[in-house]
Amino acid sequence: MPESRLPFLFILSLIACCIEVDISVPSFPEISHYFKVSENIVQLTIAYNFLGFCLSAFVFGPLSECYGRRKIMIIGNAILLIGATLCVFAPSIEFLLVARFVQGIGASTSAVIVFTMIADIYKGEKAIRLIGIMNSVLTILIAIAPIIGGFVNKTVGWRGNYTCVALISFISWILLLFLLPETKIKLETFNLKDILKNYRKVLLNLEFFSSSMVPSLMYSAYMSFVACASFLYMETFGLSVICYAAHQTVIVSFFAVASTLSGKLIQFLGNRGCIFLGIGLSLIGSILLMMLSIISPYSPLLTTISMSIFSLGFAISYPVIFSSSLEIFPEIKGIASSSIMAMRALLVGSIVSLSGYFYNGHPIRVATVIIIIIVLVPLLTSKLQKTLFLLNHRQNLTTSNINSKKQPQVTLI
Repeated sequence: MPESRLPFLFILSLIACCIEVDISVPSFPEISHYFKVSENIVQLTIAYNFLGFCLSAFVFGPLSECYGRRKIMIIGNAILLIGATLCVFAPSIEFLLVARFVQGIGASTSAVIVFTMIADIYKGEKAIRLIGIMNSVLTILIAIAPIIGGFVNKTVGWRGNYTCVALISFISWILLLFLLPETKIKLETFNLKDILKNYRKVLLNLEFFSSSMVPSLMYSAYMSFVACASFLYMETFGLSVICYAAHQTVIVSFFAVASTLSGKLIQFLGNRGCIFLGIGLSLIGSILLMMLSIISPYSPLLTTISMSIFSLGFAISYPVIFSSSLEIFPEIKGIASSSIMAMRALLVGSIVSLSGYFYNGHPIRVATVIIIIIVLVPLLTSKLQKTLFLLNHRQNLTTSNINSKKQPQVTLI
């Protein structure tokens, strides 16, 4: 297959796992009424999904090193397709929860392996440019997913949203089956002892823990809002599903724009500047949400403004922190990536379940969960700054050596 078509395959394989939550959230109130269950039970569809994602993320990375990227991608995306199809025909809420768990198992495949395949094929600036293009396309799709979900839900009902994900999963799986090449030239021998040793090395490292937990906490705070947002906007604020989707799209659009401009922001502000600005904006957004939930608790506009500020800060700081966490263990990036994705999914699933349990229809409950999470972020940032200092020092040494040999320069973070 021509190399020029690979980015299309990579993006297509990531679409289903990136939009599956945002496109389905507008249908939560209808699912609640259809199955005659409470809001927090419906919110568990997100928690179960991330639990499946967490468990499988630990497995798919190492397996792709031993059995090949292509084989694991095809198997994992087949599981995603099965889970998505089961969601469409779910006869009960219990069946839907199991289907979402299966869907989560498959969704982690592309999230873990695609970027490893990029590292197999592309090097230096070409890899950085491709990841930037992919992030831009995916964030735009994520931004419009709530609008699509709201329209589909209003037109054909909640099963229509899961049907959209199933169709995308089917098209993606067929194209991967016939067009995806193998990018892992030399396969490793499966050695469970070595895999566990590397995982232990990564998970017990304090620098890695700090670097991976900061963006994971911020993402968990955002997802705790997403899980409650449809009930908050449609039932508490009294908006239609389309109006809710429009508000959600505004919030996600702030994240999308900042993600698209992340490269230029890093050049202008530097790594530390992006981290301080991003975390600061997220903290301001969460404090503002808490204040407004007390002063003006029934204003959808003010809620959207607060969460837009939060999303803007999250998007500014995320790429720097994520890159730094991968560079701590450059020799085992696959294990590091799997660990980050798994820990993030476990954290999101736990926090979404907790926020759903405490949610009572009032925005102050949502704001309280978010601000408690975000307050933990500055506590980890001091250790993160030390990590960035060491990584920048390594990068400066590498750049000096490269310049002395008159070779092209590649920026790591």
